[in-house]
Amino acid sequence: MRIIFMGTPDFSVPVLDALVTAGHDVVAVYCQPPRPAGRGKKDRPSPVQVRAEALGLEVRHPVSLKTEAAQAEFAALQADVAVVVAYGLILPQAILDMPVQGCLNIHASLLPRWRGAAPIHRAIMAGDSHTGVCIMQMEAGLDTGPVLMRAQTQIAPEETTAMLHDRLSAMGAQAIVAALDQLPDLTPVPQPDDGVTYATKIDKAEARIDWTKPAVDVDRLIRGLSPFPGAWFALDGVRIKALGSRVAHGAGAAGRVLDADLTVACGTGAITLTRLQRAGKAAQDADVFQSGAQIAVGTDLSGD
Repeated sequence: MRIIFMGTPDFSVPVLDALVTAGHDVVAVYCQPPRPAGRGKKDRPSPVQVRAEALGLEVRHPVSLKTEAAQAEFAALQADVAVVVAYGLILPQAILDMPVQGCLNIHASLLPRWRGAAPIHRAIMAGDSHTGVCIMQMEAGLDTGPVLMRAQTQIAPEETTAMLHDRLSAMGAQAIVAALDQLPDLTPVPQPDDGVTYATKIDKAEARIDWTKPAVDVDRLIRGLSPFPGAWFALDGVRIKALGSRVAHGAGAAGRVLDADLTVACGTGAITLTRLQRAGKAAQDADVFQSGAQIAVGTDLSGD
């Protein structure tokens, strides 16, 4: 099939690879323009742009798809279908209507649960037992289109957003190849009205750990915000990101370190920190971090 691929971050790269490996003709790759990044704030191309150029594919990054010129360039590609995954621009109706088979979106949740920007983070933060990917026929609404195919997976007890991100990306790549192979035989299933939830964009203000909350909630926050933006607490005036945790046995004043393994008391119950990162330093497993930090039993992690 003649495919226009539209995606930007790391999550999208395995999908692009899968389409090429499956033998589809990717006639153009659309992604977000290079953005300033790093200490030098130099423009850095997106992961999709880097991979597409390595594959010898044409890359386009218009700032809008609403102009007549952008739409004419899109139409000239005469695509059978557009595959969209974490692209970053809203597609106007004119674009949605151009490919013969429409635009297919890979969404990292079991729609209609977790429509929107941060479905992986929100699934973990909410304590969902399972999630998955959906292949959706796109329409003008936010993730409201009918679903052509879905694949489900369990969320492991200590799984972080980073871990689940990688698994769902691979699942999405497999699912879109299967969906394209079966496209004439697939029946779009409208999403039910019941069970709709919205995965709002993560706000950094959510990231500070409130140790007075129950241990299960603290654990979900830590895993859900790992690696970005990273749930954090302050130690001697320095921010420490907690990037991994598990619910543990223990009780005490909220925020107090209960043992040398960095078990910390919460409002009810306790968690054990398993991976941490001091500001400006690399992330470390808790035992390595503790060998240098030597956080004493009884230390209060709830202060500034």
